[in-house]
Amino acid sequence: MAKNVVVYTIVHQPHRLKLPAQPIPQGACPEDIERCLWDHAMDERYFRQVAHKCYHPAVVAFRRLVQRGFRLNIGFSESVLQQMALWDRPLLEEFRALVREPGVELIGVEPEHSFIFYLDVQRFIQGMQAYRQRLETGFGVPVRVTDTTEMFMNNDLYFALGRAGFRGCVMDGRPWVMEWRRSTHLYHHGLPLYLLCRHAELSDDVGYRFSDRNWSGFPLMAPRYADWLAAAAGDFVFVGWDFETFGEHHWSDSGIFDFMAALPEELRRRGVETLTASEAIDRFADRSYELPLPTFASTWAGDGGVGFFLGNSVQQALFQLMHHAYNKALLTDDARLVELAVKLTQSDVLHLTQWFGRTDDQAAVSAYFTPKEWWALGPNGIVWETQQVYKNFIAACDGAAVDAARRRAEK
Repeated sequence: MAKNVVVYTIVHQPHRLKLPAQPIPQGACPEDIERCLWDHAMDERYFRQVAHKCYHPAVVAFRRLVQRGFRLNIGFSESVLQQMALWDRPLLEEFRALVREPGVELIGVEPEHSFIFYLDVQRFIQGMQAYRQRLETGFGVPVRVTDTTEMFMNNDLYFALGRAGFRGCVMDGRPWVMEWRRSTHLYHHGLPLYLLCRHAELSDDVGYRFSDRNWSGFPLMAPRYADWLAAAAGDFVFVGWDFETFGEHHWSDSGIFDFMAALPEELRRRGVETLTASEAIDRFADRSYELPLPTFASTWAGDGGVGFFLGNSVQQALFQLMHHAYNKALLTDDARLVELAVKLTQSDVLHLTQWFGRTDDQAAVSAYFTPKEWWALGPNGIVWETQQVYKNFIAACDGAAVDAARRRAEK
């Protein structure tokens, strides 16, 4: 019986592409190129909507919980922190106050929610280290454990995070990865870098199914969920949710806030203790188990594989364009253009085209997150214009690449 629970939640908002694609004049500076790539007005509209429904009430609710002894782990993408700094400084201060509470652990993430680890593992390592430093400076607390992008994990990512200097990392405990093992133990794979494996079913009961009236578990109340957590065999249950679960994915009238408010007491009645990720590592490191990690990555999205992001021809074409955009930016020797190219590898671009050619539940989730303003273009129009954003960026780098070639030739 599991007597410990580790709760993790991540806060993220993407940079949304500006569609239809904007022409980029030849010779445009990086700042002008950036204005052509992303729709900051759209980002602000969606940010303010989510902040009202989710962020403000949820951060207050979680702070009340941790002040009553609940332990929480929370991560932030850099893009959402940038949006808070631009459009809601009081909210940013609310989150900082939450993170500084005793019993809250700040978890690292891949800053841009990007796929840079597929293109350049050294830049991925450097980016994770640099973002950890920015988080520690911005929040005033250490970062020892990290997430990646959409909880991506495989053999080389594990070793890359070990080189980056983290003590622990998180992954999704899918059966095809765990095989005969339970996700309710602490693991490692050759390094003193510990793996906390998310319990996919118990996490998704809240993250996805909570307000589904067709689900056999509806309505999910705190006593029953606490029973499920306590009944899990193993050392601890690691549950992971999008922060937007609370008020955005499940609206306040679903009872999601009441559910969370009641859960800590129900856990205490069953002798279940909440832990931070580092506390779980401290407690169970001496009996952690070896977990061979696959070459093909696992993720917490969809069925738990990479297919959610690269499963159709449109996503695969966009992934090629991400490669070409990054390589072209490298050829300019301009760090600002390289930074823009890294942002263009964000996973959200692939997420928002997962629906192409599909009509299942996963496609419905992808379509839900696709900006409603884009649908006026039609499905094929969304695909065409998204590709054109990358093509325009690649062409806009021509002048800088020519200048870089000349400089190198003159040396």
